[in-house]
Amino acid sequence: MTPADLAQTHAAAFTQTRPWSESEFTDLLKQRGMILCGDAQSFLLGRIIGDEAEVLTVATHPNHQRRGYARALLMQFIAQARTQDVASIFLEVSEINDAAKPLYYNQGFRKAGHRPRYYDTTDGGKIGADILRLEF
Repeated sequence: MTPADLAQTHAAAFTQTRPWSESEFTDLLKQRGMILCGDAQSFLLGRIIGDEAEVLTVATHPNHQRRGYARALLMQFIAQARTQDVASIFLEVSEINDAAKPLYYNQGFRKAGHRPRYYDTTDGGKIGADILRLEF
């Protein structure tokens, strides 16, 4: 899976917030501790540094949504984090992403904070993000 594949799926999945570019994925994949799970139709990009993990993004192409791919990827990432002695995993999710929040809450994540005006929207606005954390 190339950075171009990731950017294409991300753009299809994220229509309200600014999707990430091919160059952004290229740069992220070069960083230490990065973990990429999935394929071109659905992927999770995260990182593990020390005893903490972060889910950077989860994207499923609209043609493949509502089939459990994101849940399976999240479970895979959590399992991998547990094998590396991670104490907690965190992520940010758009405050209006009502489809994703149950996915995270059902895996044990809890709201730990809020970042106002965190995400850029496609129309030039801003949307806040809820910070979710899973403690082991």
